[in-house]
Amino acid sequence: MEDKIRVMLSEEKVEERIKELGEQISRDYEGKTVHLICILKGSVFISCELAKHITCPVTMDFMSVSSYGDGTESSGRVKIVKDLDENVEGKDILVVEDIIDSGRTLAFLLDMLKARKPESIKLCTLLDKPDRRVTEVKVDYTGFVIPDEFVVGYGLDYAQKYRNLPYIGVVEQ
Repeated sequence: MEDKIRVMLSEEKVEERIKELGEQISRDYEGKTVHLICILKGSVFISCELAKHITCPVTMDFMSVSSYGDGTESSGRVKIVKDLDENVEGKDILVVEDIIDSGRTLAFLLDMLKARKPESIKLCTLLDKPDRRVTEVKVDYTGFVIPDEFVVGYGLDYAQKYRNLPYIGVVEQ
């Protein structure tokens, strides 16, 4: 049976907001190189689009993490599935996420990256669900604040499907 998906944020809205974020990041990192850390798999789409709109030099690396617990809720215990290829010491890093909800996994990840002594560390997310927050994380660049609904598209999946949708949609039951 096909899932019914309602458009929450259109392709045009998402693209325009990513362009605005790129312009803001370009101003904030003027004269520097920004090292994007893309958290796999979901943030591949926003990381690539965002990089196109950043005018200062950009380098990229990828990291894959999984949190585990009872299977339905993040415990905050994090397993590094794929670590960075490059040393981040002395670099201005920007962690790029697709969505932040509980904040547990990201808080752990940011603490781990800070221990690697970057020059600076900031966080960018396409979507922020503050109603789900359990652990506070400082988000420096936010695409959209959204309500607590199950969303797909633009890298976000439902059972590994729908990542390729060019918009943010809500899976309706």
